[in-house]
Amino acid sequence: MSDNSMPDKNSFKNKTVTQRILDAQGLYCPEPVMLLHNAIREMSTGEVIKVIATDPSTQRDIPKFCQFLGHTLLEKRIEHDGAKFIYLVCKADKKPD
Repeated sequence: MSDNSMPDKNSFKNKTVTQRILDAQGLYCPEPVMLLHNAIREMSTGEVIKVIATDPSTQRDIPKFCQFLGHTLLEKRIEHDGAKFIYLVCKADKKPD
């Protein structure tokens, strides 16, 4: 999936609503992605985590992380006049081949 394309939200209507929140506000690269990686390890397949970050590099890093490990980036948005970045990530069932 490219950084600019989001999956059809209807295809995820059976997913559980955000079950975890990772507050990475005030942290800078590479910490938000490292914390996300650790959190996802503890999650079950299909669980969704909401990441809240303030580091603009997460706009590049989190989609690349999802693409590389096969997790699904359900949503990414910018709030508070560009000062906060929100991501919803669904854990994949396995690492891609």
